Amino acid sequence: MAAAAYLEMRGVAMRFGDGAQAVSALDSIDLSIAEHEFVTIVGPSGCGKSTLLYLVGGFLRPTAGGVYLRGRGIDKPGPDRGIVFQRYSLFPWLTVRKNIGYGLEEKGVARVERDRIVGEYVRLVHLEGFEDRYPRELSGGMQQRVALAQTLACQPDILLMDEPFGALDAQTRRILQDEVRRIWRRDTKTVLFVTHDVEEAVALGTRIVVMSARPGRIKEVVTRGFDVADGEEFEANPAFAALKLHIWRSVKEEVKAARG
Repeated sequence: MAAAAYLEMRGVAMRFGDGAQAVSALDSIDLSIAEHEFVTIVGPSGCGKSTLLYLVGGFLRPTAGGVYLRGRGIDKPGPDRGIVFQRYSLFPWLTVRKNIGYGLEEKGVARVERDRIVGEYVRLVHLEGFEDRYPRELSGGMQQRVALAQTLACQPDILLMDEPFGALDAQTRRILQDEVRRIWRRDTKTVLFVTHDVEEAVALGTRIVVMSARPGRIKEVVTRGFDVADGEEFEANPAFAALKLHIWRSVKEEVKAARG
C-alpha cells in the first residue's frame, strides 16, 4: 500500500516461560499497517493471533522486536487503542446507557456531553429503546453491540477485535459483520480483527494476514481486490469464492502442520 506505515511490527517474537518449559508463541513478525486499513488475522488455533493483538494493545511486551504506532514504541495500553473481546466485557450492574458511558465518565467528560455521545453510539449500533436495560436482559448479539459502542465512544484511533463474534449464532454474526463494516467506513478507523473463520476474514478484511502454526509467523498477506457491500450476498461473487478457497487452503496446510 502506498500510504506510510501507521502501525508496525518489526522482528516481533514472544515467548512465555523459561528454560525447557518455555513456549514460543510468535517469531519474526514483520507487518506494516496503513492508517484506516481493515486487517483481518486468521490461522490455526494456538498460532498466536490473540497474542499479536495483545501486543498491539500494550497488554503484553514482546520478548524481541518492537511494536510501533506512528513511529513510537508501544509498551502499555492507551486510549488510542480500544479492544473488543469475544466475551462481552460489560458491567452487569450497569445499564446499557451507563456501560457505554463508563469510559467517558472515567475520562471526566461532562454529563451533558457524555449523554450526547452515548446517545450517538446507541443509535449507531441500533439499540434505541434499550438504554435502561441491563446486560442480563439482552441477547448475546445485543450485548456485543453494547461492548462495541462502549469501545467506540472513547474514540480510539485503532480498534482491536479478538474473535468478537465467535460465540454468536450465524445470523447474528452476519448482521454484526455488516455493522462493523458500516462503522469502519463511517469512522475510517484502523481495525485489526482476529478470527478463526476464513469467510469472516475475507468478508471484512481489506487485507488478510494468514499465520503459520506455532510459533506464529506471517505465512502470507493477501489484499482483497474487490469491495464487499453491506448486506450483499457476497458468497455468490466468484472472486470472493476464489479468495476464500485460497485462504482456506493456506490455513488448512498450517492446521495439518500443527497436528504433526
